[in-house]
Amino acid sequence: MRSLFQVYTHSLRKLQMLVLVVALPLASIAQGPPKESELSNPLAQVLIVIIFGLLLAIGLLANVVMGAAGNFLQRYQTDQKLPKALPVIAILLLSSLSVMAQDAAPAAATPSVTHFGGLSAYTFYSLLAVIGLELLIMFFLLYNLKRLLSVEKAVIAGVTATASKKETSWQAWWDKANSFRPMKEEAQIDLGHNYDGIRELDNRLPPWWLYGFYVTIVFAGIYLWRYHVVHSAPLSQEELHIALEKAEKEKEAYLKLAANKVDENTVVYLEDATAMLEGKKIYTANCAACHGPDGGGTVGPNFTDEYWLHGGSIQDIFKTVKYGVPEKGMKSWKDDLSPVQIAQVSSFIKSLKGTKATNPKEPQGELYAEPEATPATPPAQ
Repeated sequence: MRSLFQVYTHSLRKLQMLVLVVALPLASIAQGPPKESELSNPLAQVLIVIIFGLLLAIGLLANVVMGAAGNFLQRYQTDQKLPKALPVIAILLLSSLSVMAQDAAPAAATPSVTHFGGLSAYTFYSLLAVIGLELLIMFFLLYNLKRLLSVEKAVIAGVTATASKKETSWQAWWDKANSFRPMKEEAQIDLGHNYDGIRELDNRLPPWWLYGFYVTIVFAGIYLWRYHVVHSAPLSQEELHIALEKAEKEKEAYLKLAANKVDENTVVYLEDATAMLEGKKIYTANCAACHGPDGGGTVGPNFTDEYWLHGGSIQDIFKTVKYGVPEKGMKSWKDDLSPVQIAQVSSFIKSLKGTKATNPKEPQGELYAEPEATPATPPAQ
């Protein structure tokens, strides 16, 4: 175990030496007469500053990685266990020496006559190659440091899981949702009040209760804004009015559809003003010639008194209008008027009872009295 750590440390030191060796060509670039040196070029100076800054960062990272690896090796010497990541890191560090040496070789290419910002191609690309190599080394060190930290995190998690009591996922969720305090900590939150063995604790409310309360606050704000500020939705009373209006329209639509199914057995007296107005129009156009514009009667009988020839109920009037009285000269209107029109004109005729006609005709037929409503049966005592 000790030899592996020594190999690992020796590899990092060789890596640092290699960076310094790669940076040595900078001195050769500065050879020659001072007036012809390219190091005085501003671009070269900027690149050199970057190179030395990266060298400093590489040195610091290398020390951090070596320290972390040393801690791991020292810890696992006792347990006789070695993290799988450490041998891999050591091998990668050893193998990287040859790769970095190969990367440094292309920098010695044949110089070109092309210039970049006053620098020759050889100098420019040499500096860029050094910077690229330093960046590669930094990424490599960062990667290894991340691997070491991940192993450390896994070890800590494993130790914590082993030391703590094993719980099922449901128990862990339940404890987290209710934020239970251990019994050994209850003495710290005891308020000193004891009621029949029930102690009062200064404990926090469970998270599920708190978050639920926060949700109600947010909901209340949204409700207040929508219903009382911008009025983008109706209040309860407004919803009631809207529902009643909708129900009324649906009722009218239903009655329009069901009206044509009415007959002498199902007809009812229509009291609404719309039905009466329609019935009056039908009466004026078809019935006024024989019964008078005001219902007082001419050829036909009088509708304003209480006497009827064929019955005075709404069913009787509907039947008379529908089938007519051919023997007395009244035609059947079932082919000219719809069932709803017959119901409307029958209701209007019945409404003429008790009105005053200009020249009423003598009563005809039998006296008709409206049937009295059957009183409700009193509840048993």
